[in-house]
This record gives sequence, C-alpha cells and structure tokens, in this order.
Amino acid sequence: MTVLIVIIVLALLFDFINGFHDAANSIATIVSTKVLTPFQAVIWAAMFNFVAFFVAKYIIGEFGIANTVSKTVYEQYITLPIILSGIIAAIIWNLITWWLGIPSSSSHTLIGGFAGAAIMGCGIDAVHSSVILKIASFIILAPFVGMATALVITNLVMRVCRRVNPNKANKVFKKLQLVSSGLFSIGHGLNDSQKVMGIIGAALIAAKPLGIEFGIDSITDLPDWVAFSCFTMISIGTMSGGWRIIKTMGTSITKVTPFEGVIAETSGALTLYLTEFLKVPVSTTHTITGAIIGVGATKRLSAVRWGVTRKLLVAWILTIPISAGIAAIVYKIISILQ
Repeated sequence: MTVLIVIIVLALLFDFINGFHDAANSIATIVSTKVLTPFQAVIWAAMFNFVAFFVAKYIIGEFGIANTVSKTVYEQYITLPIILSGIIAAIIWNLITWWLGIPSSSSHTLIGGFAGAAIMGCGIDAVHSSVILKIASFIILAPFVGMATALVITNLVMRVCRRVNPNKANKVFKKLQLVSSGLFSIGHGLNDSQKVMGIIGAALIAAKPLGIEFGIDSITDLPDWVAFSCFTMISIGTMSGGWRIIKTMGTSITKVTPFEGVIAETSGALTLYLTEFLKVPVSTTHTITGAIIGVGATKRLSAVRWGVTRKLLVAWILTIPISAGIAAIVYKIISILQ
C-alpha cells in the first residue's frame, strides 16, 4: 500500500513538473511576441489545460491515450517497483533537461522509464514492442506533421490576406494568438495528462493481485479522481512557468511574429487533436517545434537556426534510451534495497 501511495504522489509530481517543463510549448510564441506577459500567459495556458479534462470526459468520452500508455508493458509483467523506477527516472531526466533549457519530451521520458525498468526486471519480452514502436515513430512524425501543417496554413493565409494592411493584420493576429494558444493548451492537457493517468492506471492494476483496496482490473475501471488529479496537477505546473525553455522555443529556433505565432500554435493544436483521435501519446514539444520550424521555413530556410534544431533532435532521439537506462539503474538499486 505504501509503495502504491508513493507511486501516485510521484506520478502527480511528474505531472506538475511536466506542466512547468512544457509550459513553453503553448506560451513561448505568445510571450515572445509580447501579446501577454509571462505571468498572464501561464495563467491562460493553465486554464485551458484544465478545460481539456472536460473535453476528454464529456465530449470525447474516453481517455484513449491513457489506455495506450498503460499497455507499454504487458500486464503480467507490471509490478509496483517497475512503475516506481520508471517514474523516478522520468522525473530525473525531466529536471535535467529543464535545467539545461532543452525542450525534451516528457511523454517519451515517462514511457522510456517505464520500459527500461520492465526490461531490467523481467527481460525484453516484458515490453509491448508494437506500442513502443508506434510511440517512437512519432518522434519523427509529430514534428513533421506540425511542420507540414504550418507550411500549408501559412501559404494559405498569406494568399487570403495579401491585400490586408500589415499594421491592421498584426493587430488582428495578436488577438488571434489568444485563441490559438488556448487551442494548443487544450491539446497539451489532453495529451500529457493522460500519460500520467496511464501510469497510475498501470499501478492500480498491479495493486489488484496484491489485495490492495484501490486496485482495479483494467484501465476502463480507472476512478474519476485519477483523471481529475492529473489534469489539475498539470494546470498547476503550467502556472509555475518554465522560463528557460520558453527562451529556447520562443526566440532560439526562429524569430516569431504574431502572425507566425498563430500559425505555429494552430498547426500544433491540429496535430495534437489528430494524435488524440489516433490514441497515440506524442510530444507536445516535438509538435510545436516542428510547427515553428515550418513557419520559419516559409520565409526562407536560413530563417531557421538549424544548429539549435539539430541539438533538439539529438535530445529527442536520446530521451527514450537515456530514460530507460536511468530507470534500469533505479530499479536495480530498489531491488537491492528491498
């Protein structure tokens, strides 16, 4: 029972860290274009993070991404120490990348940690390889879809607005950034909160055979307090900010105007809604980064700082294996201490 409570507390802590780590995703452009102050922006994003709870529960009617995450490891191999090790590893890597200002993927961190601990504890057969491959494939697909969507929307809007007065257009797009940022924040809440829900759900499933009171038989039995807690924590985390990463996302990749901010956030939001439909947990970081690159590339390829982009890509690729390695070490330590 104690281990289960520790897992739930750490999972919600991870959700909080995810909120301030990924706050930059939905507010970087709105801050860099000075539409809102950093404080106003995080409050705005946090509000829509929480709105995502009601969208998932009452409009979509399910938490499909949570179900996918819970199946990263085959049910018969899931144990509380494995889940605990995965969460600890995910927290460690998230804090390291936040400190370094690297917008890495919280979702891939969590999934890599979960898988790494399971492999250390039960061998490679414990991991649901098809689920891992599907999730890993979106390391490339999510930013590519975001970038392609941004390119299409940018060219379309530029054609429609080519005769509009630039100053008037700038004022309009500043107001529209409030809408696009809110849409992206809903997508962030939908995607990232459910990842933690999936991990807590896996822990509750593992607790059932142990006779623990809160144990459940399947992810469909997940109690409402889990979803409510996860969406609340990510909202609170978002309100705490993430200024190091905001600087990278808002200014280091390419200079962003209000028009480009609207396009990037809208493209990122559409990508997240697509992956919600597909029930694939993706990185909101990868999605918005791809969209920002797409926006920058429409001006000219040299407008994108490709050196920064390459460093981000390396960090993304390394996230799953490094998280898995950290989780394996943590699991070994826990096993020795037991």
